[in-house]
Amino acid sequence: MKPYLSSLLLSAGLSLSLVSCDSGTARKISSFDELPDPTADTLSDWSDVPRGLHASFVSTDAVFRRSVAPDAAPATSARLEGWRGERVSAQLLLWTASGAEGVEVEVEPFRSDGHTLPEDAARARFVRYVLSDEFGNKCGYHDPAIYPPHLVPDMLDDIEVFDIKARSVRPVWITVSIPADAPAGEYASTVKVYAKGRQLRTFDIGLTVIGRELPPPAEWNYYLDLWQHPAAVARVEGLDLWSDAHFEALVPYMRLLADAGQKVVTTTLNKDPWNNQCFDAYADMIVWTKNADGSWSYDYTVFDRWVELMTGLGIDRTINCYSMLPWNNELHYRDGSTGRFVDVTADPGTPAFEALWVPFLTDFSGHLREKGWLGRTNIAMDERSPEEMTDALGLLRKTAPELGIAMADNKNSYLNYPFINSMCVKVRDRVPPQHIAERRAQGFITTYYVCCSDRFPNMFTFSAPAEAVYAGWYMAACGYDGFLRWAYNSWVGEPLTDSRFRTFPAGDTYIIYPGARSSVRFERLVEGIQDAEKISILKKEFAAKGTPEAASRLEQLETLLSGFATITPEKGWPDRLSRAKRKLNELSR
Repeated sequence: MKPYLSSLLLSAGLSLSLVSCDSGTARKISSFDELPDPTADTLSDWSDVPRGLHASFVSTDAVFRRSVAPDAAPATSARLEGWRGERVSAQLLLWTASGAEGVEVEVEPFRSDGHTLPEDAARARFVRYVLSDEFGNKCGYHDPAIYPPHLVPDMLDDIEVFDIKARSVRPVWITVSIPADAPAGEYASTVKVYAKGRQLRTFDIGLTVIGRELPPPAEWNYYLDLWQHPAAVARVEGLDLWSDAHFEALVPYMRLLADAGQKVVTTTLNKDPWNNQCFDAYADMIVWTKNADGSWSYDYTVFDRWVELMTGLGIDRTINCYSMLPWNNELHYRDGSTGRFVDVTADPGTPAFEALWVPFLTDFSGHLREKGWLGRTNIAMDERSPEEMTDALGLLRKTAPELGIAMADNKNSYLNYPFINSMCVKVRDRVPPQHIAERRAQGFITTYYVCCSDRFPNMFTFSAPAEAVYAGWYMAACGYDGFLRWAYNSWVGEPLTDSRFRTFPAGDTYIIYPGARSSVRFERLVEGIQDAEKISILKKEFAAKGTPEAASRLEQLETLLSGFATITPEKGWPDRLSRAKRKLNELSR
């Protein structure tokens, strides 16, 4: 929004609220206030900070408490560099002892000697603070007496005008999406800070566009698997589950995911596969009905519509279906005579398990074949014992051999299942590169995941932002095909303000926010994915050329990566990561 327009609105006493538009339909997202700072940081001394609004560029690795007067060396300029098609970021910090109303930040179009990038290539978003905690025991239990809650900057809000309270800090996240057709060269822009429509400060920002092109996200090789939770969107949006309005509301959330290179559609086969470990239960996508004559029928309406929505957004590589092994081994079906749902326990290896799954798998395979989806659908299992896996996989391979198999394994038992199409191991259970290569030669995927018990590299709201980038470098250094994380949007009760949840570390259950708002964590995750994709492209190119110069560059790249194949990095790793990123761009020139 242009400053003069927002100043007119403010002067007229009108408030600004976020409106998200999709397919011509506007959805008003409710406004909210950040929570008070619960820590002693509210007693921070601001007496030496002059009146007025202060600003400086700061590192994207830096985190600032909302109530603490920052110790930031004034920086009036910033430099960015990236490939064509890459998304790069900068962070501008605002702070004031006296308060500032109607603050806006505007990024002018980037210009070179002969070219101007589109006006919408750059955007500035105010960073919102949410309540967080610290890492506790195995799954991060947050005893407030031991791990007191505190505010952290994470959510990137789309609101364009912000009132900054006295004695507070407000980061601004600046994102530049370099067009795929941008000529290589040096570009310059200015960042203008306004208050009540009056320009207060101007900053310079430079951009080096390197003469290489990153493919569109849908074409990235990086196998990203962030688990989606459609039911959570219905709850926060106040919509009826699986209604037309619900499916419409899902689009901007999943488009954001598609733009990160997501490859997998998360679906459910029956009742909540994870025994309702989330705030919102996973809702049925397929309704099983046992008819009066004992035969079975299956309603795939929701499943089909969900897969078609995701496919239309470009998330069309894999459909993972959870699960033949729900965490409590419970299933349910609708009794065709009474219309009521019946809960049953079906332990693997029992007659009940076979009686329920054989007719379903047979019918499901036929349905997928008709839809043309059979070749990209996996029956997925998550953290189940070898005994249960043996029984389930035996039945699956006998009954529906054309279906693929996916597994998130926390038992370090990947060698037991050489036939699994998509194997994901815990970050601590390193798969040797030769095994990954052998699986890749068969067309199989091997990835790693982090969860609530993994301190590093993770994406909790209290994690260092650079950890999300490190995750991409770790994947590239270890030779994995990609990365899995639950969850993309399994929101807590009040996700806009409080990221804590039960015994999980804060932020473990989601990485984007209601209103299809991104986060610092999500932007940094994409940054690491882009780095991994660039590394993959360069390695293949250098190896194919076979020249002495290319061999030297390949050796430098391999040396660069070798320092990131560990989950216990030495002190100062963020600076080493920054240097590695600069070297990566240097090698790509």
